[in-house]
Amino acid sequence: MTSFKATIVPVGQDQAPLVEQTNEVVRRINRQAGVDVLPEAHALIPRVGRLPGIDGKAKMSKSQGNTIQLSATADEIREAVRRMFTDPNHLKASDPGCVEGNVVFTYLDAFDEDRITVEDLKARYIRGGLGDSIVKKRLEDVLQALLAPIRDRRCALARDPGYVLQVVKRGTARAREITDTTLRDVRAALGLFTLD
Repeated sequence: MTSFKATIVPVGQDQAPLVEQTNEVVRRINRQAGVDVLPEAHALIPRVGRLPGIDGKAKMSKSQGNTIQLSATADEIREAVRRMFTDPNHLKASDPGCVEGNVVFTYLDAFDEDRITVEDLKARYIRGGLGDSIVKKRLEDVLQALLAPIRDRRCALARDPGYVLQVVKRGTARAREITDTTLRDVRAALGLFTLD
């Protein structure tokens, strides 16, 4: 992020300390240089700063098998949502349920843009009278709509690996230009010159 002089960095909640550590280095370099050669960055944390795995335990991890892949098929999404952890004390639809720690509601908070409907579902779930299957169906519909175009685009790109390699090479070259310029700026500000 510093190499690109980023001022806003989208990260999960667990990555915010790394942004602050980097800012400490930036402040030290700027103090040493006597000029703000590098900007400090601010962590942009989404409304849901950390997604738990579908099992409700730790954060999502491919190695733990508790993820929904961006390339997941419609059937894989359906199965993952079906297996999602909910409130273990919500045994019948008529039972009052808890939304805190309920993975389905965490994902709805993260991905469902219809905030009013999500809040209504939460209220109904908390007072009782709403089954897990209805909430999971809502989440499945949201995830299917969200992931289908991503999956389709990924499939299209996979059919043209030459194009993907070309994009990566162009991006790498552009990134190298930017980082070389930043490095020259920092060296000049610190009075460090190298033989090129």
